[in-house]
Amino acid sequence: MSYFDFLSQVHNECADGAGQPSVYLTFDDGPHPSCTPEVLDVLAAHRVPATFFVIGAYAADQPELIQRMIAEGHEVANHTMTHPNLSACEPGQVQREIFEANRVIKVACPRASVRYMRAPYGVWTEEVIASSASAGLAAVHWSVDPQDWFCPGVDAIVDAVLASVRPGAIVLLHDGCPPSEMKPSRDASLRSQTIKALSRIIPALHDRGLEMRSLSQQH
Repeated sequence: MSYFDFLSQVHNECADGAGQPSVYLTFDDGPHPSCTPEVLDVLAAHRVPATFFVIGAYAADQPELIQRMIAEGHEVANHTMTHPNLSACEPGQVQREIFEANRVIKVACPRASVRYMRAPYGVWTEEVIASSASAGLAAVHWSVDPQDWFCPGVDAIVDAVLASVRPGAIVLLHDGCPPSEMKPSRDASLRSQTIKALSRIIPALHDRGLEMRSLSQQH
């Protein structure tokens, strides 16, 4: 990890206070009208909470999915308004991206308590960290990245997670796609590999004695 002050793994590994090690599933780039409900269905079937780093523009269009996330016990977090590379943005734009995303999440679901922010593409700068802090948000990276966004195959996603996951790990997955990369022709199957992989990853982590939690449950 660099000198930037962000969270890439949870050091209090036994977050439930009873000695059971925990892992944190996180999802970026949603909510997506067809992919996110399927991810939520898998999580509900296994009674597993997660953290969703949502794009503000999508949250504004899909408020019912933000409401469902909160109603089902998940954490909703900030992934900026339009998913730009913040290192290429002026300071004022960085602040607008973060603060506006916070605002639309709260409009979509007033019950949401936004606590965390993740920089698009995992590109952190001092300005991004400072702007996140000024918005009252902790900066969160990841420690396990199976590159599911690349659609490498279900087996590859599962194998990459299980090979790297440790107690306290923050796992990066995706339930959507940035606006600049969205291709309508593949919309329906956009995250089908991730969804199938998730159905295998959760039982495998349980078999290892790992409890899956949202980031809000880390303390």
